[in-house]
Amino acid sequence: MFLLLIGLVLLALKLALVAPVASWEWWWVLAPFGLAALWWWYADASGYTKRKVMQKADQRKRDRIEKHKDALRSSPKKPR
Repeated sequence: MFLLLIGLVLLALKLALVAPVASWEWWWVLAPFGLAALWWWYADASGYTKRKVMQKADQRKRDRIEKHKDALRSSPKKPR
C-alpha cells in the first residue's frame, strides 16, 4: 500500500509539472507501481497474505472469547 501511495503522489507531481519530478524519466515515476505489483505477487505466492488474515481472525476469536468470559464474570447473580 505504501508503494502504491508513493506512486500516486509521484504520478500527480509529474502530471502537474512540479519540479523536480517533472524532469524525471517516466520509468522513475512508474517504478513504485511495478514494485507494488511485485510485492503483491510475492505476498500471495509466499502465503504472507493468508497468514496475516488467519492471525487477524484468530485475534478476533480470542477477543470475542475474552469479552464473553468478562461478561460471565461480571454478571450479577440473580436470586432464585
